[in-house]
Amino acid sequence: MPKLNPASPLRALMETFPHTGKLEWIGLRPARRAPLQSFNHVEVLADHGLVGDHKAQRAGGKRQVTLIQREHLDVVARLLGRDAVDPALLRRNLVVSGINLLALRDTQFEIGGVVFEGTGLCEPCSRMEEVLGAGGYNAMRGHGGIIARVLSGGVIRVGEMVAYKKIPAQGGDS
Repeated sequence: MPKLNPASPLRALMETFPHTGKLEWIGLRPARRAPLQSFNHVEVLADHGLVGDHKAQRAGGKRQVTLIQREHLDVVARLLGRDAVDPALLRRNLVVSGINLLALRDTQFEIGGVVFEGTGLCEPCSRMEEVLGAGGYNAMRGHGGIIARVLSGGVIRVGEMVAYKKIPAQGGDS
């Protein structure tokens, strides 16, 4: 989040969410370009990512976990003229609903007690044309979700809440 005065009205707006979200789906790719496999729970390692996902093999980086908003899956499906889009096709690890993922970019948030930091947008790649067909790339533009790094580990489960994590203001910070 941009560094704002703790008393700033804009900061208050950016830290206010109507409610928490929910983790709807978990997907892991054991190897690069492998199909995603769906799980009900997964262990998450700080500074690595999701155990069993090929991205978690090395520490560091901003793209340890990818997230997409469930509501955007419906939009992408409509743009493609389909009834639904399987989240496994989109190469994202976590599908969440009920909270605006874009608002979690550049903030810390929790899923079932595991703390993440949104580090950027998860833009679509050319693979979307392969898996979704002609126009798949453009259907995903603006709906790709966010990338995150893991600040503290644990286990997350489908059905757990997704919530913004307010960081206490530090004394003397302006």
